[in-house]
Amino acid sequence: MGAIEEIYADLEADVSEERFREAVEQKVEQMEGLADEETAAMIIAHEIADNEVETISDIEPAMDEVKFIAKVLSVGDLRTFERDDEDEDGRVINVEAADETGTVRLAFWDKEAAAIDDGELEPGDVLRVKGRAKDGYNGLEVSVDEAEPDDEVEIDVTVGDESTIDSLTLGQSDVSVRGLVLGTESVRTFSRDDGSEGKVSNITLGDETGRIRVTLWDDRADRATELDSGVAVEIVDGYVREREGSLELHVGDRGAIDEIDEEVSFQPDATPIEAAEIDQTIDIAGVVRSTDPKRTFDRDDGSEGQVRNVRVQDDTGDIRVALWGEKADFDIGPGDELFLADVEIQDGWQDDLEASAGWGSTVVILEGATIDGDDGSVDTTSDAGGDTSGAVSDGGDSTGLDAFADGDQPTTDASGGDDAGTASGETTEFTGTVVQTGNPVVLDDGTETMKVETSDHLQLGEEVTARGTLDGETLDAEEIL
Repeated sequence: MGAIEEIYADLEADVSEERFREAVEQKVEQMEGLADEETAAMIIAHEIADNEVETISDIEPAMDEVKFIAKVLSVGDLRTFERDDEDEDGRVINVEAADETGTVRLAFWDKEAAAIDDGELEPGDVLRVKGRAKDGYNGLEVSVDEAEPDDEVEIDVTVGDESTIDSLTLGQSDVSVRGLVLGTESVRTFSRDDGSEGKVSNITLGDETGRIRVTLWDDRADRATELDSGVAVEIVDGYVREREGSLELHVGDRGAIDEIDEEVSFQPDATPIEAAEIDQTIDIAGVVRSTDPKRTFDRDDGSEGQVRNVRVQDDTGDIRVALWGEKADFDIGPGDELFLADVEIQDGWQDDLEASAGWGSTVVILEGATIDGDDGSVDTTSDAGGDTSGAVSDGGDSTGLDAFADGDQPTTDASGGDDAGTASGETTEFTGTVVQTGNPVVLDDGTETMKVETSDHLQLGEEVTARGTLDGETLDAEEIL
């Protein structure tokens, strides 16, 4: 076996030996006698190893040359442009292509662009691509130097005009997707490097396959203030980016978000509260058991922040949830059913876990939906009328969610027992954990709750004994132990 054969045999890349030898010959000519065939073969092998990528997700914008395989999703229109130093106009066609890990825009130029315009490339074709990567307007782009079809390779990517949320991939552009508006945020302004002012806002969109955070830029940002939760919409010409490890769908000047008169279903998969673990970012769903007043505080930079704590319960347990920023202003009360997406589980007071709903979280107040006590799932559907309604699931044990379904906190007589308990006006005491602060305080002993009127400042999660006079269903505390 000769030196070139041995170098090729050690090469772990998807390139034929014939093409490898052609590249070696070209390299020898290029170096004008400064390298023999063996040296040139080693150089080519090194270049191939550096530039061959296994998947689209491996491509980086700074790569001078990449080689990969992808399936054509869509073929754009031929565009012409003037070149500064040439009489003949330039031509370009953009092609969307994907594999199982992501999407990339391919730019074909001049003769290749004209050939594609004549119908030589169709959605569903699989290509072997060689080109130069860059960060384009809508994400990752590759300027194609060479491309050839490959009928032997199967790529499990669906070709179609409309996407579902779970089918979106990094780098995808010209995205059309329909979904249910789960939540909206206010418009924010920012200064660009050139001194101009930009605008941005966010909504959360869900369909039967999942949910995604949508970022609206500049002229599209105001749409977040015009849409209500529960409305079905269609996003046209969006593009997919990544933020802190999660995919986001972006809508710029070329995109749009429009209300549609169609039914769209949203079926999130929430984690049971008892399964929550510290440092996780999860979705939870449940009924509001108690709420605290909103609190304001000063940040280190001098700005003012705000937070409000609520306690949410499903059939497996309950957890305190901190609602930060604008979410502290939501009109939420006991009995409301919530879906909370992307909350961070943290170490709370007295080593109790708590969920933090910050800027990256979504809080949805569900109307007419019921949380399934077995797996935490929620089913909501847009009826195109703007309401959020859903199919009712079996909530399980009546002591779980159903116990709070009417929006009232369950109460007990002070004896904690049967109907012959302590009468109104008699002195009694009740020991429990503070599950609601404010006026009144609500204590929970694990099986029952008691409303307590007191001027003492109590903390959520604190275990106390309230002693005083029972006034109807409220204990007027004379002392807190």
